[in-house]
Amino acid sequence: MLATNVHGREIAGTLEKTRFAVIPLGSVEYHGPHSPLGTDIVLSEGFAERIDPELGPLIYPVVPYTACPGKTEHYPGTISIRPSVFIDYLSDIAEDICRFGIRNIILLNAHDANMGPSRTVAEYVTGKYPDASFLLINWWQMAAISFTQEKGYFGGAPGRGHGGPYEMSAVKAFRPDLVSVEDGDEDLDSPAALSPLPYVLVEGTPQGWDGYTGQIRHTSLEAGQSIVEEAAKNMNVLIRNWLTTRSGI
Repeated sequence: MLATNVHGREIAGTLEKTRFAVIPLGSVEYHGPHSPLGTDIVLSEGFAERIDPELGPLIYPVVPYTACPGKTEHYPGTISIRPSVFIDYLSDIAEDICRFGIRNIILLNAHDANMGPSRTVAEYVTGKYPDASFLLINWWQMAAISFTQEKGYFGGAPGRGHGGPYEMSAVKAFRPDLVSVEDGDEDLDSPAALSPLPYVLVEGTPQGWDGYTGQIRHTSLEAGQSIVEEAAKNMNVLIRNWLTTRSGI
């Protein structure tokens, strides 16, 4: 159910049926010539709509504006707000949802730079509401890196990266009209991983970068539909498991 569609007289009944709130997190950010500025909005809203309604979600409007990294901040169309402003804004939203009576909150994220601030907000709000629980879901982590390679998509490469074929194929699954690779659009080679272990590397101008990265000509509707199906399935399993642990509280 969409929170914005709830009538005042329906609030009490809605709260009885709601098991958790969903706050989709996006951005308005350059994703290359082939991609919409609202890429992360399309993805966060799209995956919110893929949550099984039987699980009892109450879905709030997407948070569209956020802090964007230096590597995209100066590209045309990007709107970046200060991280402190985003943290304060999201904290207020989450606190009011808790005050509303909902203690289970999913931050459904489609923007890499939202990860740190979202964790900060969750830690802050759970300090004020000790019975609250936040589940931060980054949609791209809901499908294993090996998934697309096993399927033979993207020339056997993972295809991950900002504006790359993995992300844009998923957007194409939701909005095929918004992704268009033209003859003059350049394929870019992402640098090889430094380690098979997780790490964080922040650079103002990475290698193989022009506001996006990756072999974008591998973008496809078929790959996107497969990715979205796999990610949505795993997302719902994760949410169901989370709710099971919360049912005894």
